[in-house]
Amino acid sequence: MQTETAQTETAQTPPRVLTIAGSDSGGGAGVQADLKTMLSLGVHGMSVITAITAQNSLGVHGVWPMPLEAVTAQFSAVVGDIGVDAVKVGMLGTAQAASAVAALLAGLDPAVPVVVDPVSVSRHGDRLLADDALDVLRTEVLPRATVVTPNLDEARALTGIAVTDLDGMRAAAAKLLGSGPTWVLVKGGHLDSDKATDLLTNGQDEVTLTASRSDNRHTHGTGCTLASAVAAYLARGRTVPEAVRAAKLYVTNAIAAGFPLGTGIGPVDHGWKLRQHWMTATVR
Repeated sequence: MQTETAQTETAQTPPRVLTIAGSDSGGGAGVQADLKTMLSLGVHGMSVITAITAQNSLGVHGVWPMPLEAVTAQFSAVVGDIGVDAVKVGMLGTAQAASAVAALLAGLDPAVPVVVDPVSVSRHGDRLLADDALDVLRTEVLPRATVVTPNLDEARALTGIAVTDLDGMRAAAAKLLGSGPTWVLVKGGHLDSDKATDLLTNGQDEVTLTASRSDNRHTHGTGCTLASAVAAYLARGRTVPEAVRAAKLYVTNAIAAGFPLGTGIGPVDHGWKLRQHWMTATVR
């Protein structure tokens, strides 16, 4: 009979990462994707849920914003007792929620990195950000961001620039930097190219990150996963360029391992690193 050998070690608190985002009942994006990513990358994930969505592989079937006092209470409970080493901000939904979250972020130690994924539309084309919230996101939330991670549609919504190539990514990033974030990561996954190229810049330093595309349509949760991975690596002490490079590698493999779920678009595999570990682990 095989038995597992327990390994006793002095317990150490892992880095603490807080996600402020909406819940995805299908488990592929939102808070669920964030927490899976954080677990896979060795940090302790915590959450402030801004909205409840009824969602599956076919799309978003309903959205219910959380009361602002619930958003504030979740944040205060976590930060006041547990503390936080990095924050990831995703779906905010309404202008009121965006403004409330901006005020909460302003109360954090400035040394705590904040990664903002400016979620406005789901992969299925469903609106996740009210029209009047866009300006609040731009003027109140982005100034709190260490890194903002728009895809091309989000970059266009925030800047008015239609991005079709690398020069367009540079122009959009420059305009976004004017809103106050320290770094901008423009994701080029939607460009018509055989490579997935992202642009990271702080206005002085520029890094392009390129990966081969996977022949896999199951890519639900990609943006949430990338932003959460960046936050996780920042919490572990990486610089922004180092964190983004590591996160890009993580999400590229997660996309390659994406699996069918339901009858529509399945999720990326947030646990591909853990799955590799357990497949090679031995039981004594």
